[in-house]
Amino acid sequence: MTSFLEPILAPFIGMMLTTIVIILIKVAIVIGITLLHVAYATYWERKIIGFMQFRLGPREVGWFGLLQPIADGVKLFFKEDIIPATADKPIFYLAPVIFFVSALTSLSVLPFFDGFAVADINIGLLFLLAMSSLGAYGIVMAGWSSGSKYSFLGGLRAASQVISYEIAMGLSLVGVMIMAGSLNLTEIVKAQANYPTGFYAIPQVLGFFVFFVAMFAETNRLPFDLPEAESELVAGYFTEYSGFRFAMFFLGEYTGMLIMSAIGTLCFLGGWTLPKFFMDLLPFLSQLPPIVWVVVFLGKVYFFMFMYYWVRATLPRYRYDQLMNIGWKVLIPLALVNIIFTGTLKIMGWF
Repeated sequence: MTSFLEPILAPFIGMMLTTIVIILIKVAIVIGITLLHVAYATYWERKIIGFMQFRLGPREVGWFGLLQPIADGVKLFFKEDIIPATADKPIFYLAPVIFFVSALTSLSVLPFFDGFAVADINIGLLFLLAMSSLGAYGIVMAGWSSGSKYSFLGGLRAASQVISYEIAMGLSLVGVMIMAGSLNLTEIVKAQANYPTGFYAIPQVLGFFVFFVAMFAETNRLPFDLPEAESELVAGYFTEYSGFRFAMFFLGEYTGMLIMSAIGTLCFLGGWTLPKFFMDLLPFLSQLPPIVWVVVFLGKVYFFMFMYYWVRATLPRYRYDQLMNIGWKVLIPLALVNIIFTGTLKIMGWF
């Protein structure tokens, strides 16, 4: 992408401005495509769950309901923004912005194919974990500032849930870092491409399992949606939000789902690449245009997104004590065992 745009833009503007313009173009592409996916992730979730539960899902707005996400967005944009009289208004205003912006910022280090990332930094994986932690502050601030007991309880639940499951998720990725020898997401994908199986999900089966479970808790999705828990807390930390501020939480949650799906794809399923033996068997594949590899990457991301929908339609919500027990007594010990196992095999030269 960069090498394609530079010769076109350089004659018209200076080299430094060229770099800035290219970054802005990348940012616009990434945010635009992500928000489009977020909008239609809600549509496909309602359709898929409807199919699983023998319902029809959205049908009325547009052909087969395809314009339903746009109608929902317009409705939320023009809906009245109600603020509780007891709310701490500055923090109430700031909370959804922190939550949404931290999710969008995470997109900057995700490579969608070789050479295309807004910022291809050497600590990309660490940056993603940091942004994920920052998003939790938005949830906690929303729960505390709303002046509602339901919101407050949802914020407390979110804080303790993030602490426990973010540890497990971070530890689950340590095995990938050990095998790849890097925190750079592009380098992790390239290391998998040269691995015999083409991806790390098989040797890192324990780490993959821990990450897979933790990503549901990290995004507050069923069966770990205790911070929202409609049957107990109405809507949890965003009970008092409406209109565009509610939409920011909604968009942030689905953006987080896409980001977690992308991390799972990049770290465990080989990103946009195919196994080396497959590429050697069909050498013409290396000549295919980048759009093909973007489709491969998105296909793997859609697998994780489908699992979000499937689990929501299948499993009931856990009790809160069960949620914490799974995090501290099951996932974290499994992740530590995986680190010891991976490190030992690395020293022995097996990886």
